[in-house]
Amino acid sequence: MSNFKNTETALIHGGISIDERTGAVNIPIYQTSTYKQDGLGKMRGYEYSRTGNPTREALEALIAELEGGVAGFAFGSGMAALTAVLSLLHSGDRVLISSNVYGGTFRLLSKVFDHFDITYTIADTTDLAVYESQISFDVKAVIIESPANPLMTVTDIKAVAEVSHRHGLLVIVDNTFMTPYLQKPLELGADIVVHSATKYLGGHSDVVSGLAVVNSQELAEKIAFIQNSTGGVLGPFDSFLLIRGIKTLAVRMDRHVSNAEKAAKYLSEHKAVKNVYYPGLESSQGYEINRRQAKNGGAMISFELHENYDINIFFESLELVSLAESLGGVESLVCHPASMTHASIPADIRRKVGITDGLIRLSIGIENIEDILADIEKAIAKSERK
Repeated sequence: MSNFKNTETALIHGGISIDERTGAVNIPIYQTSTYKQDGLGKMRGYEYSRTGNPTREALEALIAELEGGVAGFAFGSGMAALTAVLSLLHSGDRVLISSNVYGGTFRLLSKVFDHFDITYTIADTTDLAVYESQISFDVKAVIIESPANPLMTVTDIKAVAEVSHRHGLLVIVDNTFMTPYLQKPLELGADIVVHSATKYLGGHSDVVSGLAVVNSQELAEKIAFIQNSTGGVLGPFDSFLLIRGIKTLAVRMDRHVSNAEKAAKYLSEHKAVKNVYYPGLESSQGYEINRRQAKNGGAMISFELHENYDINIFFESLELVSLAESLGGVESLVCHPASMTHASIPADIRRKVGITDGLIRLSIGIENIEDILADIEKAIAKSERK
């Protein structure tokens, strides 16, 4: 671990950034499945690429350093990373989840882990008293997203971690929206951080990947065993692409956030817009908490148009901003959570937590902000019912 003082430097030089054998300033793609051994029990550090691969190892060392953890682990997707983490639990255990989380997280718990008698309860992590009242004897972990997907709800990670640890809970934070450049949950008391690295860390919509970072050697040993046993590892080429993407995270996020702040202000002042959800707005829920625990409000925005605007026409009228799943790439993307990212959540639960059928989620890219806003303005104008 290099432990550079500034994250911008660690993004480029952290982890294992130089190939010791050749001096290459980029870790090579070790595209191999197995490794020659010099004799029985005489390995050169690697035996089989599911268990360990130098390219993946460099990525894992990098994300561990960036999040300030003991060890990092790379998986074939964000859901594979979360699956490995949830595999720490046992039959009869219960998990608390923030009131709005990614639909895939909900689906994983409600449709897969329920087969193993691992259950969940939706919890209000924004209210400490209410949250603590929901902790029962069988609750063993809490999964937090802050800001949460898709309503950008902010949770006080440090406060929830303190309450959770009093009750012996494992604190898991999905840091996908903020990245370690903007927020470091382990420093706030989390035990495990997970990422859909497909998003901002990769940054170019060209690799699907997941990462997990732990804060103790005990958890590191357990996750390493699960990773090797279940085998959902990230391949060497994708590991290389992800390292490559992470090197430019700081400059990309600065532009993402700058654009998002302008877009949020524009939407908050627009006559067609009923509600804007963005933690960087002073009027937003959790603004002060987010300011304390994160560098800024990030680059994800959700909003609702007034009833006299047709969201179907709005989506169809966009040209620069693409209607697509995912987020965090250099290009601006828009989605309809109720029918896309959160469709796996039953409609009654969506309504209960505030994910309306009119909610629109924007992932603000790094294009010129004037072009982004012009595209949104044109689509809003076309969608107005006369």
